[in-house]
Amino acid sequence: MSDGAKPAFPAMSIEQAHALLTAPGTMLEVGEEEVRGIRMKVWKNAPPTLREVYALGGMFGGRDHLVFEDERATIAAFQAAANKFRHQLIADGVKPGDRVAVIMRNVPEWPVAFWGAVLAGAIVTPLNAWWTGQELEYGLKNSGTSLAIMDVERYERLREHIDNLPELRKIYVSRSREEIADPRVARLESIVGATNDWASLPATSPPNVPAKPDDDVAIFYTSGTTGNPKGAVISHRNIISNMFNSASAQARSFVRRGEAPPQPDPTAPQKAFLISVPFFHATGCFAIMIPSLMGGGKIVMQRRWDCDQALPLMQKEHVTHFGGVPTIAWQVLEHPDIDKYDLSSIEGVSYGGAPAAPELVNRIKARFPTAQPGQGWGMTETSATATSNGAEDYVRKPASCGVPAATGEAKIVSLEGQELPRGEVGELWYKGPIVVRGYWQNEKASKETFIDGWVKTGDLAKIDDEGFIYIVDRAKDMLIRGGENIYCVEVENALYDHAAVMDAAVIGKPHVQLGEEPLAVVHLKPGTSATSEELRHHCAQKIAAYKVPVEVIFWPETLPRNANGKIVKTELKKQIENPQF
Repeated sequence: MSDGAKPAFPAMSIEQAHALLTAPGTMLEVGEEEVRGIRMKVWKNAPPTLREVYALGGMFGGRDHLVFEDERATIAAFQAAANKFRHQLIADGVKPGDRVAVIMRNVPEWPVAFWGAVLAGAIVTPLNAWWTGQELEYGLKNSGTSLAIMDVERYERLREHIDNLPELRKIYVSRSREEIADPRVARLESIVGATNDWASLPATSPPNVPAKPDDDVAIFYTSGTTGNPKGAVISHRNIISNMFNSASAQARSFVRRGEAPPQPDPTAPQKAFLISVPFFHATGCFAIMIPSLMGGGKIVMQRRWDCDQALPLMQKEHVTHFGGVPTIAWQVLEHPDIDKYDLSSIEGVSYGGAPAAPELVNRIKARFPTAQPGQGWGMTETSATATSNGAEDYVRKPASCGVPAATGEAKIVSLEGQELPRGEVGELWYKGPIVVRGYWQNEKASKETFIDGWVKTGDLAKIDDEGFIYIVDRAKDMLIRGGENIYCVEVENALYDHAAVMDAAVIGKPHVQLGEEPLAVVHLKPGTSATSEELRHHCAQKIAAYKVPVEVIFWPETLPRNANGKIVKTELKKQIENPQF
């Protein structure tokens, strides 16, 4: 190509790109190991444990790392606080393998508590800050937590349940203006001080607590949409492999277009992430918080997601990456004041957890021409993102959640347990070093979900000829109308393709003869309008007649979501069935 023109995309297949990236001698070299008795592909050059990841962050000590309102801490200040808290935990009697719970919204103390517990050798157990006192009691009791760190709001929620938790020996509470008259409770600030004071803490070395790649390091509870939440037991290898998966996916985009991927450069400009997902979610912790430390990045936090506040924050802090769920991206793009702010620092907009309209990728490219949009799929049981779709591949295939990294495998399995050919719909199974070993103290559920290294995801999906995965629906969300299967995601995608739709969910409406019919609930973008008939007609141009919603309900606000950003259809049904609706 002597004229200097770029080759047509893609310059090479997924398999060829992976072979090039993972060849012997490369940073992303892949080998094979036996992990808990199962042979699998692994990243040969990955740091063995989170302790090495933590140490790598020390190279960037002078950089801002945690930003929250008027609070700011450099990496060196943050590590001084985490190291000091680690020493306090050991003084409190925390031993390797003990469960230490973290129950907070996104505040600077959250990473301090997490890393302090990791360095002490504990199994960190973040609990959902949205949970009720009863739900928090369940999580603490189920995990056998002996020490917990929480903000004052969570403490007030849990206070009346503490006596039901005899194993819980000590609680540290942050952001309490008053001392708490309970001998089991101490203020976290009495140990590490306030965020802006961490820079004055003496630097201490973290201890050399022995650890191995497949040791348990965390328990993250599933969202618990059916029954009690289950605690996914996560290892050092799980988390670090996920980080290498992400690095591999970014590099893959370069080699797919015939370019050499950029090499790691500690002197490169700092990445800054506006985080809109909780740290207690696998994505917030494993895909943002931990990689940001290792790479010297900055994490900008809000008390809660607020687009009005986010735009000036993005300008002020030179945010390079934002996302979470597609609705976040839409809110930024549709904000009436977006052009008042300098958002030229944006390099990436990534999301997952919900269907994204194909139009979204084009809107992102139009507003942020140099940014790379991307989406992915994952679950707590895969330690966050398991498949990724970015750059030109995302533009080509906006409905796909992407492909696994070189250490991952995916297959589609029938109800009878047989692997299906490409193009057919069945349950998505995934295997790789990011898959957790099982559920905490739940052998029955572990045996049902994890088979020979594969996790049965519960998602209905198909794989195309290039290996790209398309999530069709959650198995339990599929509707059956008069014997015909209706995949809610397919109907939702048709709705999202309408220019006025910001949020969409499809649920079953009982029907005497047919069993159930599809009912759509939508929230429109600001300044737009649409009628039920208009949206139903729009869907009819894209999907079969029996799949078209029989009714469209217009919701006055963003649809109800859980802490992970996923629409909670059970809550939606309750609100619709409530006669006050």
